[in-house]
Amino acid sequence: MQTECSVSAYEFPASCGRRVVTRFDGGRMSSDGGVILLKQVHDRRGFSHGFAACIRDERHPAFV
Repeated sequence: MQTECSVSAYEFPASCGRRVVTRFDGGRMSSDGGVILLKQVHDRRGFSHGFAACIRDERHPAFV
C-alpha cells in the first residue's frame, strides 16, 4: 500500500531569520529521513548544537 501525500510543501515559521520549508516531492526515500546521515555528521562536526539553539521550544518543561 503506497502512501499518498496531498500536500506538496509545508512552510514552518522562520527560524534564525531563515525560511524553513519541507517538500514531499523527493521520490523514493528511506523511512529514516536522513537521520542516520545527520548523526554521522554530528558525530564528526557537532553541528547540531548550533542548529538546536535556533529552535525555540515554548512548551512548559514540566509537560514535555
